[in-house]
Amino acid sequence: QVQLVESGGGLVQAGGSLRLSCVASGRTFSRAGMGWFRQAPGKGREFVAAIRRSDGSTRYADSGEGRFTISSDNAKNTMYLQMNSLKPEDTAVYYCAARRFVAMLLPVQPSEYTYWGQGTQVTVSS
Repeated sequence: QVQLVESGGGLVQAGGSLRLSCVASGRTFSRAGMGWFRQAPGKGREFVAAIRRSDGSTRYADSGEGRFTISSDNAKNTMYLQMNSLKPEDTAVYYCAARRFVAMLLPVQPSEYTYWGQGTQVTVSS
């Protein structure tokens, strides 16, 4: 079993930055991939970014390309999401997720991820 705990959310003004962290414990699969998703009120869960910790490969949603950076510290079993130039439309609960199985291309569908954290709220004021 894998446990994921997010932190780092908060309230920030438009144009500001936040760094989210996700600490993984239990049996983790470095080749399987981990990702960040977000869910705004009344909307479905949306892919933000993913990383394969074994080789550092990444994938981003268009919405965060150039503004968000996903990274990981394997020694700490921690994944990060650095978010710069935040916009009010980035407001959402951000979730950390982990896959159990390897895929050639990091998936963007929430259903492809097995383990989930409890989420951390990010609010961007205009």
